[in-house]
Amino acid sequence: MNINTKYFGEISIKDEDVIHFPHGIPGFLDEKEFALLDLEDNPVFQVLQSISNVSLAFIVTNPYHFLKEYEFELDQNTMELLHIESEKDVVVLSIVSLKDPFEESTVNLQAPIIINNTKKRGKQYITNINEFSTKVAIFSQNKSFQVKED
Repeated sequence: MNINTKYFGEISIKDEDVIHFPHGIPGFLDEKEFALLDLEDNPVFQVLQSISNVSLAFIVTNPYHFLKEYEFELDQNTMELLHIESEKDVVVLSIVSLKDPFEESTVNLQAPIIINNTKKRGKQYITNINEFSTKVAIFSQNKSFQVKED
């Protein structure tokens, strides 16, 4: 299928690569189908692109690239909604807020995107863990995450 994208223009994706978000994404509840697109020559960041809304695209990254000790537990409802049977089915992504300069960009650790990569089902999961922020600096002086204050 061909889709129009925010960053790549019109591209072709396979039907089986479409990720279904049964409840949409907070703030975009009617948007239920997305594609995860790679950025050429950049293995760290990807684009989560809405299939039906060209302007709705999130830059995402695997938070474990930057913070190895990041962890949380999924509740049973989420496990059932996403049909998760094994930890190896799960992909965890964080939405990136791009800043200028890029070094000031942040990620949302409070509400990661959880994808069952086997069943192609996803959800933005609100962790409710106070130590995780929605604005954690990707880069800092010591190369670790830091909470970014507004």
